[in-house]
Amino acid sequence: MSEVPAQVLSWLCRRLLTFTLVIAGCSAALPTEAQERPPVVPLATHDPYFSIWSMADRLTDVNTRHWTGVDQPLAGLIRIDNVAYRYMGADPRQVPAMQQTSLEVTPLHTIYTFETAGVRLQVTFFTAAFPNDLDALSRPVDYLTWTITSTDSRPHAVDLLLDASPVIAVDTNDQDVTWGRSMVPGIQVLRVGSRDQRVLNREGDNLRIDWGYFYLAVPDQPGAALATVSNAIQSFLASGTVAQSDDMDMPREPRNRAAHLAVAFHVQASPAGEVSRHVLLAYDDSYSIEYLGRKLRPYWRRDGQTAAAMLAVSEAQYPHLEEIGKHFDAELTGDLTRVGGKSYAWLATLAYRQTFAAHGFAADVDDTPMLFPKENFSNGCISTVDVLYPSSPFFLFFNPALLEAQLKPVLEYSALPRWKFPFAPHDLGTYPLADGQVYGGGELTEENQMPVEESANMLIMMDALGLAQGDQHLAEKYWPQLTKWADYLLTDGLDPANQLSTDDFAGHLAHNANLSIKAIEGIDAYAQMATKLGKKDIAGKYATSARQMAAQWAVMALDGDHYKLAFDKPGTWSQKYNLVWDMLLGMDLFPSSMRKTEMAFYLQHLNQYGLPLDNRADYTKLDWELWTATLTDEPGQFTSLMDPIAKWLRETPTRVPLGDWYDTKTGVALHFQARSVVGGVYVKALADKKLTEKWNRFTP
Repeated sequence: MSEVPAQVLSWLCRRLLTFTLVIAGCSAALPTEAQERPPVVPLATHDPYFSIWSMADRLTDVNTRHWTGVDQPLAGLIRIDNVAYRYMGADPRQVPAMQQTSLEVTPLHTIYTFETAGVRLQVTFFTAAFPNDLDALSRPVDYLTWTITSTDSRPHAVDLLLDASPVIAVDTNDQDVTWGRSMVPGIQVLRVGSRDQRVLNREGDNLRIDWGYFYLAVPDQPGAALATVSNAIQSFLASGTVAQSDDMDMPREPRNRAAHLAVAFHVQASPAGEVSRHVLLAYDDSYSIEYLGRKLRPYWRRDGQTAAAMLAVSEAQYPHLEEIGKHFDAELTGDLTRVGGKSYAWLATLAYRQTFAAHGFAADVDDTPMLFPKENFSNGCISTVDVLYPSSPFFLFFNPALLEAQLKPVLEYSALPRWKFPFAPHDLGTYPLADGQVYGGGELTEENQMPVEESANMLIMMDALGLAQGDQHLAEKYWPQLTKWADYLLTDGLDPANQLSTDDFAGHLAHNANLSIKAIEGIDAYAQMATKLGKKDIAGKYATSARQMAAQWAVMALDGDHYKLAFDKPGTWSQKYNLVWDMLLGMDLFPSSMRKTEMAFYLQHLNQYGLPLDNRADYTKLDWELWTATLTDEPGQFTSLMDPIAKWLRETPTRVPLGDWYDTKTGVALHFQARSVVGGVYVKALADKKLTEKWNRFTP
């Protein structure tokens, strides 16, 4: 999932200089001790392309940015009794910032509160990412709402401005754009997109979208004026509004520094009560993914729905979605707190929108949902199996059908004659082109892939999916592939050869004890699926083999008071995070005493920001830390492992969407960021079966 070890050091130095966003010189007292400080704040987060964040403590400290760190400015100004202030973005710097008094991040909402000159302004971003409402989940719409209140018992004239830069619709700021205006019943709509519209024209990691259109949709509300103009901020500062007609003096193909989408509202802040206004921020990419040579529409477009219809239904459903969204936030936060404590609930909250936003959500030709994760700032791969694996607890907890939507593309690809290997593939290509594996270079060999890793990953996820859904329809359809992978693990899984695992940044490792655990569990997962499908003889054979291998493992890996990193390396250790499936799937291959032995050892090796991945370095993986912490049934031990992670969240100097690979001594995130694997922290919630049943049934 990363560069080869020989390249890591120099590559990391370049990346840290370029993309690590360290916020310094903050003078205000945010966040307070009563508040948690997120490394970054999600604003409009939908997929790897439509993904806007604030990478600072205050919304006015820096311009809003794409997850890659490139500016995608949403600028916000307010005039209170004709005096101007900023509430969003760092520009124009000559305009003073409104005082931010609080920030609240929930699974679905981000809520900023400001107070200045007798006025309280609440700015709320809402993403209707309900896992069991695929229509709402797939619509590329975020709601931005302003709520204004007088705080000094006096009326105030208030003007609000939102200015959206057209760079949201292009990869680089030298690309030309075009723009337009349209009407939907009850909604005025501005849009901007690249001139050339090269749909699905290239793949890569550090890229933004340059096809489709970004929309600013303004429902009919009193005091609203909107236009596509190049000077919205200057006009607003002078007059408190923007012209209600588009600036036709701009060339039709400007550099994208022009053609800003702007809306201004005039309201009265009254002591009698609050006033609210809202808009919709949306992105229609027309086609989302190329899969095996065919271009796939986004899931919300599967029945021919247009952007106009999508905006209309989004606006019509807004009051209902907002109401249930608040209920969703409260219920989920409460449940996460009960199962893992406040720090765990905070971590899982930060992982929620990020997990969804790292996926492209498309419809196959038969309208089947297909979900494609991207390896953000790893190598850009699409549908990487060892990315699906760590994020799977999130989808098993909320909606197993979404895990099926991720596994099916991989299964289809592995069934093609072109996939000639006896083990599972690593990926389907480089995002957004899922046309075939790219990991390993031009000539794929067993040595440059992850054969044990991916085969076991697929078998474990397939078993977990079938148990969650109550049937094995997917396993039955693709049984020949599963059999091939199980047989590979029988011969090559117990004592893996010198090969890569999901932690490939650490390099090749022979006799990997943690990888061996996964292989053994993969074999037993196959046996469990065989049992469910009535294949009793097969089930018995593989279950017996798995238990025999587990007994051998215990002897091969034991190293006094813990278990080794590799069977041939005494004096080493590693997190045995793969053991969690032995518990979750009821395998009972390994004795509970093994988990207790490992946990006692881990508690002796904690650094200030977490538990290292193994004895070779100080770095760790966030997802695996939570899997390891879930191995214990003692709340105090879970808290001991969780507390350093909470400290890291508060203090990491790397202001990027949750980095899952970081240094446990310095807190610096190492390259990976904004990835879906953080969904793996939901493994603690998944381990609570009653809670999982509740959230599998949650419907808006």
